[in-house]
Amino acid sequence: MDTTDRTLDELRAALAAALPFHAAFDGWSEAALEQASAEVGVPLATARLAFPGGAVDMIDAWFADVDRIMAEALPPERLAAMKIRARITALVLARLETVDPHREALRRALAILAMPQNVAAGTRLGWRAADAMWHLAGDISTDFSHYTKRATLGAVYGCTLLALLDDESEGFADTRAFLDRRIADIMRIEQVKARLKPDPDRHFSPLRFLGRLRYPVR
Repeated sequence: MDTTDRTLDELRAALAAALPFHAAFDGWSEAALEQASAEVGVPLATARLAFPGGAVDMIDAWFADVDRIMAEALPPERLAAMKIRARITALVLARLETVDPHREALRRALAILAMPQNVAAGTRLGWRAADAMWHLAGDISTDFSHYTKRATLGAVYGCTLLALLDDESEGFADTRAFLDRRIADIMRIEQVKARLKPDPDRHFSPLRFLGRLRYPVR
């Protein structure tokens, strides 16, 4: 596709794939964007239009690209053959494998998102990652558990990213072990919640009581 024919969304996606290579050396900066725009073949002025929010918008686009790669690596038919714990583990690992070659870019991205003025954006991106993973895992909950699942997985994913940054083991084995322990924690929480979930048949229901008065159980 000719660069002049690209929409801003398409241009943002193309630049997002190139940016982490340069952000590792130049940070999430104008210099990195200039290098990425030259690689993609668009003028810097045009590339700037794709990221009006500067560094945070660049990081946002990169994380969206990680979402895309994760979804392509684990299509629904492949996930369907797994149990829920294996699905979540595979989805997080797919993300880790995608960002692993760009650890310095990731380190710089997380440092930017940790700044007070960017905490809200960082929280939103963490939530989006967790939501994408639960969605691909087949979660269709709409009650309170919809939010608790995402908050819990988002926290686990964030901690696992930090573990990855300092992992010098072969094939980031230490991070994989860390993730396994955290996923086990999530599964235990979900099991406890399932056991504590109120059973409507064990609670007094005025409507059920009146119905039984009208239609006695034989």
